Amino acid sequence: MGAPAIKKKKLDLRKTLFLLPNLITLTSIFCGFDSIRLSASAQSDEDYYLAALLVVYALFFDMLDGRVARLTKTQSAFGLQIDSLADVVSFGVAPSLLVYKWSLERLGTAGIVIAFLFTAAGAVRLARFNVLSMGENGQPTKPGKYIVGLPVPGAAGVLLSLVIANHAIGGDLGSVKYLYAMAGLVVFLSFLMVSTVKFRSFKDLKLNARSIGLVMFAVVSSAAVALKTKPAFVLVWLLGCYVVIALVETMIMVPRGIAERRRARADRTSIPPT
Repeated sequence: MGAPAIKKKKLDLRKTLFLLPNLITLTSIFCGFDSIRLSASAQSDEDYYLAALLVVYALFFDMLDGRVARLTKTQSAFGLQIDSLADVVSFGVAPSLLVYKWSLERLGTAGIVIAFLFTAAGAVRLARFNVLSMGENGQPTKPGKYIVGLPVPGAAGVLLSLVIANHAIGGDLGSVKYLYAMAGLVVFLSFLMVSTVKFRSFKDLKLNARSIGLVMFAVVSSAAVALKTKPAFVLVWLLGCYVVIALVETMIMVPRGIAERRRARADRTSIPPT
């Protein structure tokens, strides 16, 4: 009798594709981890600059993994969870330790608390995002026009952009002179992450006059900032505009929402009982 035939298992391409975005996410975690390592042992402004750049690389991989998942149609609840864990490490812990060692360490215990506040707010923001993003079938839903609270990568980006811009001009933003301003900024960003302020997701952008105008404004204003100061300040400018626009829109929308609720309440009370 001949030897029994051995069936060869077919390669499941979908399972292989499923690994791809998660490997990119793990690369983002590695960048965050290495940034933490650099910040913990930093001896010079150059070390802080490199630590900030590593988080920028993590941000690149964070944007890439989601796009790869959508392109390969491998979005999953697992991907959402590991992406959030990556964000806690790369955009919560890494920037917190960076800004603590760069500036807030001089405040002693208060500096530790403020730096931790940023990490804690980021973790809460991501947990809330996961809950709001989960559909009834347990799968991630499509993002809407707005997201609640400042995205954690955006909050981290503000701090990183300051470190990078400061390095470009050989400045002293991390010195005692700006200590309380930095502490206030970290607290403010932490508040924005857990707030109910709505920030644009830019997921609904279409090719129309409004979106073209927005892109043109970003390009022209960024070029002006780069020419007047240093190219490193462009990121500070764009992230600052993003936060300010959200706050202005909130100040406009809140009174409108209150007025609409009052009108609805008045309409209900004016209807006679049957």
